[in-house]
Amino acid sequence: MVVLAWLVRGSLGTEHTTREQFDGFHRVLHEARDACAEAVALADPADPSPYIAELLVARGLMYPHEEFRSLWAEVVARAPLHYDAHFTALQYWCAKWRGSQELAEEFATTAAQSAPPGSLLRVLPVVSWYEHHVSDADTERFLRPEIVARVEALSEDVAAAPPDHPWLPSARHALAYFLPLQGRSAEALPHFRAVDGWTGTFPWAYLGAGRYVAARDEAFRSALAQV
Repeated sequence: MVVLAWLVRGSLGTEHTTREQFDGFHRVLHEARDACAEAVALADPADPSPYIAELLVARGLMYPHEEFRSLWAEVVARAPLHYDAHFTALQYWCAKWRGSQELAEEFATTAAQSAPPGSLLRVLPVVSWYEHHVSDADTERFLRPEIVARVEALSEDVAAAPPDHPWLPSARHALAYFLPLQGRSAEALPHFRAVDGWTGTFPWAYLGAGRYVAARDEAFRSALAQV
């Protein structure tokens, strides 16, 4: 239903979206919210799924902060390390949705620091930085010590993650993007090899498959030149 709501709205900016599209978008999201409430009533009380689904509704409907925090408390009480739930919640706290750079950074840092190694939640500070800086980023920005430290922390998280972690490919894609931009193409190669053929995640969901192919090929050329 959330996917349908976005199909109704369309992907263009506000100035190119009609009132009819907005009305349909909100109508379907409110129906999705009702469906989540029904799922909560039917599900095992320990099942986080209905609450995680509602995170997407909350972002689209721009829940007030306290309402979102209440929903988030239900999620973490049942699935405190759920990667996709954290990724979705971070989007809510970003400036482009209902939060700000400061709120996104606070959420990402707190989650990453409190999570055990191998949870992959150290991807959150990397994503938060990207969301608020990449539009005007250049190579020098990627080389700042605090960004290098975030990428290094994510590398350690990936190394500690179980090989069957369902979101390990997503975290590898983040490293495959950042490492070459920090002059670490050789370190990126294992990640490219592990995920090659699938690009439907951050950051390529923003940049497109063509950018993935170009980044992959350039990383391999740079690594070979350093041998």
